[in-house]
Amino acid sequence: MSNPGVELWDQRYAGETYLFGERPNAFLSRQKQRLQGRRRALAVADGEGRNGVWLAEQGLEVVSLDGSGAAQRKARRLAEQRGVELQLELADLETWSWPTESFDVVAAIFIQFAGPDLRSRLFAGMRQALAPGGLLLLEGYRPEQLGYRTGGPPIVENLYTEDLLGEAFAGLQILELTSYDAVIEEGTGHSGMSALIDLVARQPG
Repeated sequence: MSNPGVELWDQRYAGETYLFGERPNAFLSRQKQRLQGRRRALAVADGEGRNGVWLAEQGLEVVSLDGSGAAQRKARRLAEQRGVELQLELADLETWSWPTESFDVVAAIFIQFAGPDLRSRLFAGMRQALAPGGLLLLEGYRPEQLGYRTGGPPIVENLYTEDLLGEAFAGLQILELTSYDAVIEEGTGHSGMSALIDLVARQPG
């Protein structure tokens, strides 16, 4: 049985150009110093691989998780062009079995296709996947993004606030939780002034 959501993303990723560009997310790249000494990373809903490839360039073993085969074909191509390896995991995030304490880094950049129910399950899975001392690196849009309309879903329930993230990850040590507006240029998918929120959190242990 086909999945309409996956089919939609396959269509969005079907072109030759990279929908969200080939460079890593700016927030993620700012975390480079935090990655020292870490070995395994999970890039959640990694799409065409720009963030997973960058994590691999930092010397990490990366699992690039996504539901779109079209996106992962381009992720493989980008990894080959950059001379790094990705472990591509094609899976439905609604049913994927999250591993336990398996990753030193979990990166979740703009995974706001998820409504509140799926989001709570994804967040729980991300917490479960973090090894003791592991880092969660998350960026998303705040509700104010609806005024900018420069990326993300036009659905307020899918957007993040500091209270929402603080509550969702209350069991982690919050190292950074910041709301701000900035111009981002990530292909045609994210372009212009944006209402952003960043979270860096550490699994105890």
